[in-house]
Amino acid sequence: MSEILNPIIVLGGLGLLFGVLLSIASKVFAVKVDPKVEELLGALPGANCGACGYPGCAGLANALAEGRAPTNACSIGGQKVANHVAEILGVNAASFEKKVAVVLCQGDCDKAKNKYEYQGLQDCRIQSTLAGGKKECTYGCVGCGSCFDVCEFNAIRMINDIAVINRENCTACNKCVEICPKKIIELVPYTNNAVVKCKSQDPGKLVRSYCSTGCIACQICVKNCPTDAFSFENNLARINYDKCINCMVCVEKCPTNAIDNVSIVSEDFAQKFAS
Repeated sequence: MSEILNPIIVLGGLGLLFGVLLSIASKVFAVKVDPKVEELLGALPGANCGACGYPGCAGLANALAEGRAPTNACSIGGQKVANHVAEILGVNAASFEKKVAVVLCQGDCDKAKNKYEYQGLQDCRIQSTLAGGKKECTYGCVGCGSCFDVCEFNAIRMINDIAVINRENCTACNKCVEICPKKIIELVPYTNNAVVKCKSQDPGKLVRSYCSTGCIACQICVKNCPTDAFSFENNLARINYDKCINCMVCVEKCPTNAIDNVSIVSEDFAQKFAS
């Protein structure tokens, strides 16, 4: 009988001893958490997207508590979260400017020419290493959908071999911007509706040869803008959003429709995005 009881007693004693030691260790080595950090963490959306530049919401909560981050650091939470954070910290809330990502290319299958047929891993970074991608325009979207793969907010679709962003779903988390090898995805102010959807720096004659909707360096937008919001550099028109008043003169005058009014969402687009 002792052969059975002794091991049970020994194991039970060891279990009790280790339990006591763990209990003591948990108190001795406990990491003190600032109650304010926990409160801030509860105010943040919990997406852990990293758009704020910190390692997840916990990292941002610590930075906010220590005064290392502004109250409007969370792009997903917007002004509502900025106000809540400011209330917790007992400071004035910083104003929040909502931004959205836009793909600065419209060269889909119908508008842009290809120089070869790509058959390989559907990764934009890989395809871009092969002669700059399959499209004759080496600046345009290659269409493999790497941005779609990293988007956690259902804001990107691949439509007709090009990335398209639904601005109402976009949270400006910046992941698509970072992963795009062509650097054609940028964050723009949500309130600005005119966007030059082209990044080509090729001469206009060359652009015409491979894309029907690219910027051809005609500078009509520059000449007609009533607020001088346009500049021109490296064969490409650019908008200064601080000067833009959304008059849409540039959209109306652009001969190739390279400048788009992103606030207009057609029924056809909505159906394609939903599918």
